[in-house]
Amino acid sequence: MVTEDLMRKFYAGKRVFLTGHTGFKGSWLSLWLCHLGAQVFGYALDPPSQPNLFQACAIEGDVIHVHGDIRNVDALRRHMYSIAPDLVFHLAAQPLVRLSYADPRMTFETNVLGTVNLLEAVRNSSSCRAVVNVTSDKCYENMEWPWGYRECDRLGGRDPYSASKGCAELITQSYIHSFFEARDGKVAGVPMVASVRAGNVIGGGDWGEDRIIPDCIRGIGQKTTIAIRHPAAIRPWLHVLDPLNGYLNLAMKLWDVGPAFCGAWNFGPLSTEIWTVEQIVKKVCALWGSGSYHVDPAPCEHESHWLRLDASKARIRLGWAPKYTVQDALTKAVTWYQLYYQGVSAHELKRYSLQQIDEYMNLPAPL
Repeated sequence: MVTEDLMRKFYAGKRVFLTGHTGFKGSWLSLWLCHLGAQVFGYALDPPSQPNLFQACAIEGDVIHVHGDIRNVDALRRHMYSIAPDLVFHLAAQPLVRLSYADPRMTFETNVLGTVNLLEAVRNSSSCRAVVNVTSDKCYENMEWPWGYRECDRLGGRDPYSASKGCAELITQSYIHSFFEARDGKVAGVPMVASVRAGNVIGGGDWGEDRIIPDCIRGIGQKTTIAIRHPAAIRPWLHVLDPLNGYLNLAMKLWDVGPAFCGAWNFGPLSTEIWTVEQIVKKVCALWGSGSYHVDPAPCEHESHWLRLDASKARIRLGWAPKYTVQDALTKAVTWYQLYYQGVSAHELKRYSLQQIDEYMNLPAPL
C-alpha cells in the first residue's frame, strides 16, 4: 500500500482530468485530489440531486469546473486537449438501475458511447499517461452465487444499466488491446488504461435516487417510514474512501510501472462483511437514534439477490484492502449527515470532509 507521503508527492502538481466530478464519488475524489495538491479539471453535467456534496462543500471553488456532456465527443476532445492532462479518471455515467429501464437509450449513450468518446479523446492525447475508467460491480453476469465475482468472470447484465457497464468493460479491454498495449516492448507515449469495479459505496453527501443510504436519510429527515424493496439482498458495501483509495493507488502504478497494471480490478469488502439491505437500514436508524422502515410490496424490476466481489487481485498486487468495516462506514456517513443537517456552513462541512480524508489516510495499511 502506498503511504500518504508518497501519494502526496506523486499527485502534487499533476494535471488531472476528472469526468463526473459533480457526482457523489466524483465530489469525494475531487476533494481528495485537491487535498493532495493536484490540479483538477472537472467535466460533468449539473449535480444529479438537490442537495448534493458538490455544492454542500463548495467544491466548484477548488476545481476548474466545466459543464460538459460526455456524449458530445467534439466538445470532450477540445476540452481535454486544451488542458493537456497527465491523468484521467472517468466517473461520468448514468448510475441508476431503475432509470435505465425508464430511459435505456440515454443509459447506453452515456455509459457505452460516453466510454468510447473518452477513450477516443485519450487515444489522440499527447499528454495523458494513465487512465482509470470507473465502471460497476454490476458489470458481471449475475449467477446468484454466494461467492465473489473475479475479474476473469463473465460480463453481462439483465437490466440496461448492468448491460451498459458490461459493454463499457468490453470496450475498455478492446481499446487496451487495440491501441494502448506496448509495441515491441516500448511503452513511451502509450497511455496505460485500467477499469475498476467497486461495490455499493457509503459515505456522507449522497442524496442520489434509489440508493439505500440516501433513502434512509430522507425518510428520517422527513419523519416518514423508509421503504425498502429487497430487504434480504446482499451487496458489497464499502465506505466511499476505500475504493477511491484503490483508484488513486492504481493510477500511480499505471504511471510508474505500466502494462502490468492495465486491465480490470475489483475493489470490494472483506468476505466476512456480509450485510443485507435490511441490516443496513436498521443500523442507520440505530446510529441516528430514530427512523423506521417497511418493505414495499409493490412489484419492481428485476434485481439480483446476491452480489459480491472478490478483490484478491487488488489485495495481492496493489496491497489494497478496505480500511473500514461496514459498521465504520455507516458511522462515518451518519455523523457527516448529522453535521450537515445542523446547518453548518459549506466551509465547515468541507473542513470536516477533509478531516475524514486525513483520518483515513493516517490509518495503518490493512494486513
